[in-house]
Amino acid sequence: MISVVIRNKNQEKALGFLLKNLKERYFDDIGEIIVIDNLSSDESESVSKAYGARFITINNFSYGGSANFAAEQTKFPIVVMFSAHAYPVSHDFFKLIKQKFNENSNLAGVRCLHSPNDYQNYINKVSAKQDPNKSGLIFSGSAFRKSVWEKLSFREDVATFEDKEWTTRVLKAGYDIDFVPAIFCYQISRTKKQLFFRFKNDVVGNYQLWHDDVSFMAASKGFVISIFKLFKGFFVDLWYALKRYFYLIKFIFNKPEKF
Repeated sequence: MISVVIRNKNQEKALGFLLKNLKERYFDDIGEIIVIDNLSSDESESVSKAYGARFITINNFSYGGSANFAAEQTKFPIVVMFSAHAYPVSHDFFKLIKQKFNENSNLAGVRCLHSPNDYQNYINKVSAKQDPNKSGLIFSGSAFRKSVWEKLSFREDVATFEDKEWTTRVLKAGYDIDFVPAIFCYQISRTKKQLFFRFKNDVVGNYQLWHDDVSFMAASKGFVISIFKLFKGFFVDLWYALKRYFYLIKFIFNKPEKF
């Protein structure tokens, strides 16, 4: 069987949909559902319990730490990790994952498909060794083998990309990471504050894992380009707002015949 782990913070609506989806479409494929919650202040706990999921609170959240904490709670050999705002779509989602692990005893993890990049890399057979960032695990919709995690746990000192860092490490240890054509949807709308929080973690994570350094020149160039795009976007939006307005005025005085 499979353990499904969901990382959540104040996502009661998205979490409710994910749990409803899991219960109604994939009940026979799942051994347990665990919600790892980062101190939510909404109704996430009651929503989880309404669908029979275990609700466990983590106090000191980090990406790697929460992934380790989640894995510790599971009791089945395959762990599927979701964010609360992601959900499986294909009817055979979990069956394909189990089949992939059964076919390859050296398989440490699989990345499911949710974006054009995923599908292109899958069709073009771009391996995780060639592109660990875009073909490696993504913990909004991936699965890993618990026995491999017990030997190689997730690093807790990385700002983000704990899934990609683990990918590179298990590949070096001789294990396999592969795509599986199990489709999920990743649906989220972030506030400006959340986007900035993600930006900060991505800067640190890109430096730690991919060694992408930041120079004063690059930072300044990025700032200037951002300001230019803001002004350009404002005037383009204003232009089309005026065009829509004048079109409606014209429509009022020149309406076509009704059918």
